[in-house]
Amino acid sequence: MDIVATAAERFDNNLALVTEENTLTFRELETATLHIAEKLLQHGVRQERIAAVCMPNSPELLLLLLALLRNGSAAAPLNHRFPASRLQEMLNRLKPASLIGPRNMTEQLSNPLKLDPETLIAESLSAKKLSKQFNNSTVQQFNTSTTQQFNNSTIQQLNNPISVIHTSSSSGNPKAAVHTLGNHYYSALGSNENIPFKPGDCWLLSLPLFHIGGYAMLFRSLLGGGSLAVAKPETDLAAALKRFSITHLSLVPTQLYRLLQDGESLDCLQAAKAILLGGSAVEPALLKEADAAGLPVYLTYGSTEMSSQITTTSGPVNTVTAGSVLPYRELAIDTGDEILVKGPCLFQGYLAENGPVLETDNRGWFHTGDTGTLSPEGELAVTGRTDNMFISGGENIHPEEIERALCSLTEVKRAIVVPKTDPEFGFRPAAFIEAGNEAPSDTGITETLSGMIGKLKTPVEIHRVKEWHLLPGTEKIDRNYYKTVVSK
Repeated sequence: MDIVATAAERFDNNLALVTEENTLTFRELETATLHIAEKLLQHGVRQERIAAVCMPNSPELLLLLLALLRNGSAAAPLNHRFPASRLQEMLNRLKPASLIGPRNMTEQLSNPLKLDPETLIAESLSAKKLSKQFNNSTVQQFNTSTTQQFNNSTIQQLNNPISVIHTSSSSGNPKAAVHTLGNHYYSALGSNENIPFKPGDCWLLSLPLFHIGGYAMLFRSLLGGGSLAVAKPETDLAAALKRFSITHLSLVPTQLYRLLQDGESLDCLQAAKAILLGGSAVEPALLKEADAAGLPVYLTYGSTEMSSQITTTSGPVNTVTAGSVLPYRELAIDTGDEILVKGPCLFQGYLAENGPVLETDNRGWFHTGDTGTLSPEGELAVTGRTDNMFISGGENIHPEEIERALCSLTEVKRAIVVPKTDPEFGFRPAAFIEAGNEAPSDTGITETLSGMIGKLKTPVEIHRVKEWHLLPGTEKIDRNYYKTVVSK
């Protein structure tokens, strides 16, 4: 099953890739990725082996990942923002047969086979020019010697690995999650059934391709026929919005908050068909501001382990909800309110010495570690994480509940709550908040929260933050860092 060739047959001369300087149709995308796949084989990048990739989002990276898919390799895009020492640790665990990336990002890294993408991708973005270099018989030879070989290989079957995506773990220790073509295929199929992504649509690649939310966009495009807009690495999100005619984009709450403050970006957002918002807890105040601006915000809950989205709202919303379960997924709430998942989108397991290891219970459910509730109508509300919970005076304290209460207050934009050791209660909550000038005083916050959620859940300390300490390469607040702050 060559998903790129199938897309070329279905969508032909519809746009597949839009860059700041060029465009490629689905037919041209097929030619370009075949060209790169052939070069990968020539350089020893073979089927059924892991190929690590270390480079920022770019049109070249998108083409390279699709070529690896056609080549039969399992692509492992790495967070290029990590320091070399951490990247080397990831490589040591992955043991990839090849490492692809520009020299300035890989020169300090050790791997048996290192390749510069320039040697693989030269001319591929000029697919019109590339097509002219090959007459019909040569293209047919490509299809015979390469595509047919790939079609006959087991890697093209739905149950074979094609990617290794690292989790953006809140603990700071990402795990390598192995996915098959089938995982990504059914994930995109369910997503597109809920939010159509058709020829003529354009989805901005606003999330990194080393993140499951970014990588999943490749398959939504190939199955739905919409194009992906990919800016240069140095182009920021606001500038990219103004350069492309965007109909769809995926954001995390921090990105949406920043864009709402920029008038020109707001105009672009208002012209979109769908803004998929996920990645972390969405604050009611942010959602209200987006709704007041007329933005078509769809809320979603997902995970790396389930190949991106699990639940999504069926339309734009103005209240916080994670939506309903998408097709090709199953979800249940276990004891302790833990969210369980399974289905065709569930990954193959975390990469280990002898292959992926998947831990499920005796009913086949994967335990996410997230907690939540389901309404009678099937709407999911995500309440927190089991590993964030702590006990204070014998009562279970969920920091996320306190964070939501804090962010409901005037001018409190973001909040994180962590346990602080207490000789009487065991632990008490301590809060870090990002707040505007009109936010209540610490005393005002304490008095209000005491009435809202009770004295036991009210933070005993409130620290005001101007700049958050984030997990490297993400917009996620490093909760463990703030745990160490209050323990000093």
